[in-house]
Amino acid sequence: MKVIVLGSGVVGTTTAWYLARAGHEVEVIDRQPAPALETSFANAGEVSPGYSSPWAAPGIPWKAVKWMFAPHAPLVIRPKLDAAMWKWMAQMLGNCTASAYATNKARMVRIAEYSRDVLKDLRAETGIAYDDRSRGTLEVFRTQKQIDGIAADLKVLESFGVPYEVLDRAGCIAAEPALARVGEKILGGLRLPGDETGDCFLFTQRLAALSESAGVAFRFGVDIRSLVTTGDRVTGVATSAGTFQADAVVVALGSYSPHLLKPLGLSLPVYPVKGYSLTLPIVDAEAAPVSTVMDEAHKVAITRLGDRIRVAGMAEICGFDLELRDARRATIAHVVSDLFPAGGDLSKAEFWCGLRPMTPDGTPVIGATGRPGLFLNTGHGTLGWTMACGSAKLLADIVSQKAPEISTEGLGIERYAA
Repeated sequence: MKVIVLGSGVVGTTTAWYLARAGHEVEVIDRQPAPALETSFANAGEVSPGYSSPWAAPGIPWKAVKWMFAPHAPLVIRPKLDAAMWKWMAQMLGNCTASAYATNKARMVRIAEYSRDVLKDLRAETGIAYDDRSRGTLEVFRTQKQIDGIAADLKVLESFGVPYEVLDRAGCIAAEPALARVGEKILGGLRLPGDETGDCFLFTQRLAALSESAGVAFRFGVDIRSLVTTGDRVTGVATSAGTFQADAVVVALGSYSPHLLKPLGLSLPVYPVKGYSLTLPIVDAEAAPVSTVMDEAHKVAITRLGDRIRVAGMAEICGFDLELRDARRATIAHVVSDLFPAGGDLSKAEFWCGLRPMTPDGTPVIGATGRPGLFLNTGHGTLGWTMACGSAKLLADIVSQKAPEISTEGLGIERYAA
């Protein structure tokens, strides 16, 4: 059947690929001139199933208060007269319980682990290259309190059979030798050897080219205005280039997805959480990270991408504001210079920000909507790159009315019906 995918970020492009592989006629529509020019452009570069955790967690409300007075706070809230912001934050606070955290993390790990396996299969099938490495993620802890706080996460990892290693300082240095230069700053770490890294932008651009070769049509520079309905069924999309008809429409517009759904009476609690990154050239390979190092204290990831270091993190709740703030640059520059002071050239760093589409519980929204012909693949937050391939294959199976390879429990919009 004819399927239109709205959005050409990593989630939209992978969705188009798997729909085409399932035998559908696929067309992708995006306002940008090329794929992956928004949130997928300069993200952290992690494919980290083991690190898939909701931001809503026990203790976060109190931490948020303390972070208000911290110079390098991982979370910054800039209040606005925006009902959607306040409603979303209230829903997020409602998920800051131990039971909700365990449920949400289990759902996220399920889709993320599946996605990593699907990505491996895609790599084997196509030979796609994107500065990828399979060297794991190392989360470093600076305090004993941080080490003591991982017990709940370890239980979830064990329940899904995710391999992990709890390391002391020497173990961290063995995994990431450049940390020997700053070893006194680290007490221990959690290593997830199954995690991978890679350039999400490069991957998306190359997969889009492969998708075109497989028959997918891309329409760039086209503004999406509204969904077209016939009775209760969604039958197409109205755009600046005219109306396009389809048997099914997949909304993969990240933070902008709720705006398109609201006129249909669908309330999707996805809100933008702004993140920042620096990309700097490596000047000393032995002083640079081997893979990804996550600084738990600042919630900042430092990733090796070919001959570059990508430093990314921060969470700024400020609506759709894309201002590049010097204070956020200072924080991520501080983290990379603190842990890898001789690895890269900060004077040549490229500064970027993007809007991560977050749900209040951290889990993406994947599947049907209750409206015939309308499907969603959005709300992946900081884990769009990690979850993209699995989410896309799962969605393609749902559209094709094929039994998915993993459980879809808790992944659809229906979990917000109450």
